[in-house]
Amino acid sequence: MGKGAMKKLFFSKYLRFFASLCLLLQGIAVNGSEEPQNGHFPSEVWQTQSAEAVNVNPKKLEKLFNLSFEDPSTQGAALFKNGKLIKEHYAKGYSKDNVATSWSMAKSFYAALVGISIERGEIGHLDEKLSLYLDYFSDDRRDITIRQLLNMTSGLEMPSHEHEKMFFTKDHLAYAKQVKFEQAPDQVFEYNNVNSMLLADLLLEATGMPADILLRKRIFNKIGLTNVTLWQDTAGNALTYCCVDTTVRQYARFGLLFARGGQWQGQQVIPKAYVDETFQQYWSDIPSTDLNHLRGYSLHWWVSRYDDQSKIFNASGKFGQYIFVDPANDVVFVRVTKYHSTGGEKIDWGPLGFINKIGSVEFRRKLAMRLSQWGWIDIQADVRAPMTFDDGVSNQFSINYSEIIDNLATLNQP
Repeated sequence: MGKGAMKKLFFSKYLRFFASLCLLLQGIAVNGSEEPQNGHFPSEVWQTQSAEAVNVNPKKLEKLFNLSFEDPSTQGAALFKNGKLIKEHYAKGYSKDNVATSWSMAKSFYAALVGISIERGEIGHLDEKLSLYLDYFSDDRRDITIRQLLNMTSGLEMPSHEHEKMFFTKDHLAYAKQVKFEQAPDQVFEYNNVNSMLLADLLLEATGMPADILLRKRIFNKIGLTNVTLWQDTAGNALTYCCVDTTVRQYARFGLLFARGGQWQGQQVIPKAYVDETFQQYWSDIPSTDLNHLRGYSLHWWVSRYDDQSKIFNASGKFGQYIFVDPANDVVFVRVTKYHSTGGEKIDWGPLGFINKIGSVEFRRKLAMRLSQWGWIDIQADVRAPMTFDDGVSNQFSINYSEIIDNLATLNQP
């Protein structure tokens, strides 16, 4: 090789090295570290960062929180981007340390265990029939698949009370086992709590371990979500359709896990293929009784938006609990409503047991609240159960829902 060629080769290598060094230094200047912008994971404490540093429009961020706190039921909300806390706010009397209950956000938590069991070979695949695991599905329910259960298209009976009465029984799993077949699967979307409660039995039969122990061992402990209560019914069954108590910041860990394709600090906690399949839209244009917004659904996650501009998914709970996830932008937004924790982890209605067969679910909730207000029952001392009173029931947030989604989808726009 001649001297001229050697000089050109040396100069070319020098330019490539210099360009790489500039990119590295640019990343350090923006992020304050050498890690990729979207590669950070929280340790025990979340790191904070300004909106401007992560290309979030401060005005849109402020509007997002204003829309959220127009509803007086909001206990707390926080936005996370690139694995860091960008902004959080709490109602008067509440802080980052106060827990809230998930209600049906728990459905998304427990559904993730199905993906892990498939990866481990404990469950074959999503299109397997439940009857392979649940022997009492040997009747006209025999052809219902795991996928249909998770997509809320099982065809199981759906009464007017939507099986919310199950919450007041002593053995929720026994209740769920007795719910019969109503129509052919995959015909109608019906948000049926029984579908989710049956996950408790499916996971137990497939793995030999209760679902709440699995959730701690296989997911929560691996992502640092350890300050958590996983409610059981009076009979000791894991409530796989509801009721996980923890803080806003802790809920965000689960959202970040899904935003990152099931990976946490280099470990694949949930199979990426399962996360990818979850973040499709199986069912679309689902109307709501309280949201002026059409949503979709897939494998126990709601789809808030699914178009060419953005794809936003959320775990959702009764009364207005949300973990919104925008995977493409590495954004997680958590909002919870005011909660009156009674402590404990196994439901014990105590002196409230006498109202559990009276009237509608809403009537029972309000009666329990009134008895507490009148001083006839000390709920904090005498009852162990997830409790949401009128101060934790969303109204304005539901009205603002479409605008909230619009702000989430355009946070990085002028």
